Amino acid sequence: DPATIAYVKCDDPADEHYEALKKMEAELLTFRQSDGSPYRLIPLPWPEACFDEEGQRLPATYANFLIINGAVLVPTYRVPQDEEALRIIASAFPDRETIGIDCRPLIRQHGSLHCVTMQYPAGVI
Repeated sequence: DPATIAYVKCDDPADEHYEALKKMEAELLTFRQSDGSPYRLIPLPWPEACFDEEGQRLPATYANFLIINGAVLVPTYRVPQDEEALRIIASAFPDRETIGIDCRPLIRQHGSLHCVTMQYPAGVI
């Protein structure tokens, strides 16, 4: 709903993204709707880091979910945090089926579900 914001929360202080995500969370807490009320914030877990063959960290995130008719497609990565992410997103969308999709092949191309479904301008294809 328009009063809800899902965001990524990192709980690992040793992670290189921890400080930036903590700062983002603090900023989100200051956001207000037009009536002055706070947004409902839904923290999504930070997945265990995924790497390619060269050791480059890949952009694994549960925030790249995709809302479709009757369902929410949620990227998964075969890591322990997948189940928690599916549960949280299912509770945020109780009227839709929650479907986990293994996105390890997609993140190797530096995108995920939402990215690969973006529209193309007329005349590009």
